[in-house]
Amino acid sequence: MKKTVVYSIFTATLALAPLAFTTGCAVTQHRETAGAYVDDKKIAAEIKTKMYRDPMVKGTQVKVQSLNGVVELSGFVESQQAKDRAEQIAASTPGVVRVYNSLILPTGR
Repeated sequence: MKKTVVYSIFTATLALAPLAFTTGCAVTQHRETAGAYVDDKKIAAEIKTKMYRDPMVKGTQVKVQSLNGVVELSGFVESQQAKDRAEQIAASTPGVVRVYNSLILPTGR
């Protein structure tokens, strides 16, 4: 029984291994190291958490991407104040070296 479980795990790992090398992640494309990738995921998660907690910014409407500490904010916000606040939150997060604020305000206001 034990050999069957080990064999199943080995087979599954072997079958999924090619997928790990064909994904679009920055590590496999040599745009950042594995360590930087982990740091960027941590930065993005921390920014999103702060935005969810902030009463002015609707975190569910803002997408946060980070590459080598450079953060891009995209999505929609209700006001210029919310856009500015989102940028402030991102810029004050440890590890962020630059913020590109591509947030969009509603038209007709």
